[in-house]
Amino acid sequence: MADDDEYTLYAYSPNKVAPVLFAVIFALSTAYHVYQNIKYKSWKVTGALPWGGTCFVAGFVMREVSAYHPHDLGIFIASVVLLYVAPPVYALTNYITLGRTLYYIPYLSPIHPGRVVTTFIFLDIVIGAVTGHGAANASNQDNSPAKQATGHKLLKTSILLQVISFLAFILLEVFFHMRCLKAQILPPKAKENETAKKQSKKLQNVLNLMYVSGAIISCRHIYRTVETFQGFDGYLFSHEWPFYVFDGAFMAISSVGWNIWHPMRFLPTDNRVYLSKDGVTELLGPGWVDKRPFLLTLIDPFNIGGIFIRHEKDRFWEREHEHTKVGEEDVSQSSKEVV
Repeated sequence: MADDDEYTLYAYSPNKVAPVLFAVIFALSTAYHVYQNIKYKSWKVTGALPWGGTCFVAGFVMREVSAYHPHDLGIFIASVVLLYVAPPVYALTNYITLGRTLYYIPYLSPIHPGRVVTTFIFLDIVIGAVTGHGAANASNQDNSPAKQATGHKLLKTSILLQVISFLAFILLEVFFHMRCLKAQILPPKAKENETAKKQSKKLQNVLNLMYVSGAIISCRHIYRTVETFQGFDGYLFSHEWPFYVFDGAFMAISSVGWNIWHPMRFLPTDNRVYLSKDGVTELLGPGWVDKRPFLLTLIDPFNIGGIFIRHEKDRFWEREHEHTKVGEEDVSQSSKEVV
């Protein structure tokens, strides 16, 4: 326990310097995210990053206040909740960015780009509901021991589901990456053309950013999973340094990474713009529209049912000659996008 004789909610004496350091780092990164969203007009893609960063700033500020008032339950809960909410916001940005990348290379996409966001957000909502129900049962001291135990099991289940869901997202990215390599869209197999090589490097930068961000978020999920399974008497809960490594340093690296390799430096703002199969020419097409009912797209994002029930799929990328080369006609930054 802490050295103080006063009652404390921590199993250690909380650091009073680290929260200030991380609050400043996230504040600077968040301010730059706002600037970049304005510069690249990318609120639809990376607009969640300032919100996630703000949650981190507020969470570490509350952590600092809590370090001076370790007995105050309200401040402690506020800090915990804000720091729990922030990482999923960064995960959301990964979903949207991969979806935008699939719009750019539609002929290699294993799933309708718009379904990446809806599918994984739907899974996150379900997992969030399980988490909330579990936390309510586990934290209510008026519940029976059996009901509290059920709450703890639900919490453990929700964290495991969170890990599995995000790993599934990473596997989807890897599958798309393999297709790009096979089609010689990415280095080192990019076509022997300087323009094609430049395009391939841009796409590789976006994929690398999502890999790094995804790996960091996955490590953080695993840390929280192990912490939950160990319980209050476990090493992770009773020592502070893992918290500042996984919730602090790792997530700060992720946030700054999005600043340095902002995806909209490399991808078009309009999701109707796609890269021709020649790996060089950008074309303005009609966009990829999923004509199936929305509920069906949630249940079957990969359109497996299309094997048995014929669904019309507009393979517009096979009609490149009908589409305008970007540069020949102004593509409005505010053009209506497809979903």
